Amino acid sequence: MNYALLETVRSQKPLVHHLTNWVTIYDCAALVKAFGASPVMAHAREEAADMARLASALVLNIGTLTSEFIEAMLLAARAANAKGIPVVLDACGAGATPYRDHACARLLDEARIDLIKGNASEVGRLAGAAAVTRGVDAGEVGGDLRAMATRLSQVRQATVVVTGRIDIIASGSRCLLVGNGCDLMGSVVGTGCMAASAIGTFAAVCPDYAEAAAVGLCCFEVAAELAAAGQPGPMAFKHALIDRCASLTVTDVERLARIEDVTGQPGAGGPRR
Repeated sequence: MNYALLETVRSQKPLVHHLTNWVTIYDCAALVKAFGASPVMAHAREEAADMARLASALVLNIGTLTSEFIEAMLLAARAANAKGIPVVLDACGAGATPYRDHACARLLDEARIDLIKGNASEVGRLAGAAAVTRGVDAGEVGGDLRAMATRLSQVRQATVVVTGRIDIIASGSRCLLVGNGCDLMGSVVGTGCMAASAIGTFAAVCPDYAEAAAVGLCCFEVAAELAAAGQPGPMAFKHALIDRCASLTVTDVERLARIEDVTGQPGAGGPRR
């Protein structure tokens, strides 16, 4: 893995355009900025496409949907497709309501999505499994998550990321696992949305989207491990997490990274957050 992508982000300072969850919008912007990139959150239909044309990556998050928001996402995604920059879809809450499922289907059918990110039940739902999401938290899903992610990746010709106790990254027949992170991440609202922003930030500087997702998640989760030490609770941890992302070094990541290439090997990851 090319952990020096962290320094590439800092040197290139890519503009990462978000149409994202209103609940976590500040946290996503703060994370992108802490990694050294430049966040922009432009949701209006009147400028979504124009902003995408200026960006190096686009992150879409369906956490707080409206009909107007979906249309703005499509406009931005089509502009990003025309420019050739990566588009990340965080399928936040997919499987919770038919409206969210329909929104994901429209985005996947009417624009090119390069990276699909979700927890086990969200990705399971998109892959056609019997999965129900509890609000925006992971619910139960039966079956082999790696097989589901691989199948969805091949059907949609996208890199698929399943966040969990072990993160799964499927890209065609390739499969990577990321084993970093800590339990406190599950106690903070927004770490899933922030993970999508980390993926978009690293995809902005790396055309190998599987590697970008793996290294982006690894950097985010190594920073979380370092931030968790001695913190009294979730809010202190979240503040420390942003600080640790800003001070993270390639040496830190190389020392603590737990990424495994399991292409062709059987097995499944389990849920964490």
